[in-house]
Amino acid sequence: MNKINVVGTSATGKSTFSRALAKRLELHYIELDNLFWLDDWQECPDEIFFAKIEAEIAQAQHGYVIDGNYTRSIPVKWAEIDTVIWLDLPFPVNFYRSVKRAFHRAWHKQNLWPSSNNQESLKQMFGQDSIIWWMVKTHAKNRQKYFEMMTAPEYQHLKWIRLTSQKQVNQFLEQI
Repeated sequence: MNKINVVGTSATGKSTFSRALAKRLELHYIELDNLFWLDDWQECPDEIFFAKIEAEIAQAQHGYVIDGNYTRSIPVKWAEIDTVIWLDLPFPVNFYRSVKRAFHRAWHKQNLWPSSNNQESLKQMFGQDSIIWWMVKTHAKNRQKYFEMMTAPEYQHLKWIRLTSQKQVNQFLEQI
């Protein structure tokens, strides 16, 4: 039974990749952003967020693919995990995708997750709370964090797969 967490900086394609991977492996797909964000950009309290993660994992009879970072949830989401797939794309790729995605979402006024009414706006795209700014601030930190976690003794039981280009991402999915 596969129990996988796909991680990486914003706009690496975690959700697209995770959905495709879950479909190919016939596993339950769990999107952490959908569990975390409440209406009007309110954050879910940790105890409720963790309970939602546990409930989703409990539903997964044949394994699952968790899409998302949320480091504070590691004790819950990695309790039974066997594989971490790290999408570690270059900064220019992430930056381009962040801008493109934010603009598309703001222009089309689409809800970001089924469980909330959160939308990006053109005004929000350039503010300090924008996903673009978040990606810029966290890209290097996330890379350092995952490099350290890959070698940390407490995570050596996990299989780590690091994909560093869109070509590698595509090839990985094709080989499944």
